[in-house]
Amino acid sequence: MKRVDVAYVLLHDEQGKNVLMVKNTGEKSSYYTLPGGAVEYGETLEEAAIREVKEETGLDVQINGLFTVCEAFFGDIGHHAIFFTFYGKIISGEINISLPDEIEEISWMESQKAEEFMHVPSELKGLVNKKVSIPYILRGNVVQGS
Repeated sequence: MKRVDVAYVLLHDEQGKNVLMVKNTGEKSSYYTLPGGAVEYGETLEEAAIREVKEETGLDVQINGLFTVCEAFFGDIGHHAIFFTFYGKIISGEINISLPDEIEEISWMESQKAEEFMHVPSELKGLVNKKVSIPYILRGNVVQGS
């Protein structure tokens, strides 16, 4: 299986009640996710998260810690995916679908409904509104043994 890292960003509206979701075009059917995508070679998780949100939504965001880390196995395509979901804050830009072949719709979705698409387990319902995060630390280039 190929290991794939994916960076998503959880963005709330100004009232903190709705979550920004993108509707992706799928092979069999469309599906909702948070804005985000695969981390490219040489890119940090944070850089990927910021880039993907910009590409998919037209928005510039700032990252504010990690919301969740999740993993899944996609046997049909041979991927072992690790999903890093960051909290984000919109700092500029306007919502715009710049990748119409990939994204059908960008919308603000009520938090509880968004959690279903985010695969939040039932025992953690309401998690997106708790604003509990852990820091994301980039250590940069490390020389072993020093």
